[in-house]
Amino acid sequence: MGRVQDKVVIVTGAASGVGKEDALLLAREGARVVLTDIDEEAGRELARKIGDGALFLRQDISQEADWQQVFAVAQERFGGVDVLVNNAAILAYGTIEDTSLELWQKIQRVNAESYFLGCKYAVAAMKQRPAGSIINMSSMAGIGGVSSFCAYSASKAAVAGLTRSVAAHCRAQLYKIRCNSIHPDGIATPMVSKLHADKNAPSAYIREKDPKQLQARFALPSDIANLVLFLASDESRFMNGAELRIDNGYLMWAD
Repeated sequence: MGRVQDKVVIVTGAASGVGKEDALLLAREGARVVLTDIDEEAGRELARKIGDGALFLRQDISQEADWQQVFAVAQERFGGVDVLVNNAAILAYGTIEDTSLELWQKIQRVNAESYFLGCKYAVAAMKQRPAGSIINMSSMAGIGGVSSFCAYSASKAAVAGLTRSVAAHCRAQLYKIRCNSIHPDGIATPMVSKLHADKNAPSAYIREKDPKQLQARFALPSDIANLVLFLASDESRFMNGAELRIDNGYLMWAD
């Protein structure tokens, strides 16, 4: 217990799925958590469940003003920020042939541009602290590519590139700020469950996600949260710019 004792952590997309599990685990390990999401009801309920060490703020991560407010409130309430978990994202079907420019831009704005804003304000805040850790949720789709998720795959590849750039900058400036990315394959979350229930899902996607593969490949949110906790803690103090696959060997899957 106490692996992130008294660290102040911002978790985006904290109302459900991986973000919720991250927040619960970090709080159990001693962190004070700032939970953000557009789902106010679920976010406030989670903050109440965690207790005095939690604060919920409504945040549209695509809006710079919202990022400024989140960091300002965290500074006022808890005295600063030590860890940012860039977790919130959106997912939608679309190959290169049927993805509209509007959908492409929407996904890049939420999944890539928002992470840029988070990193930008996190670096500014963490320079004032003894050390800092930025944890960016990318995806195996950003490494291997998924034909049915063209825009999503591109956005997550952008997150990986952003992570390396931030890590290199912090090292060059001698900031004690680390930036690492996590690359899961499928995770059993409400967002993914909705896709499986979608009658318009591409046939190739359905074939790939047969019951055997669901059991073999899909992680639980807690599997991801355990890695987030490690990266948030001082145990990972020499890890910077790493791309951490958590995919049960997906890239080596051959049959």
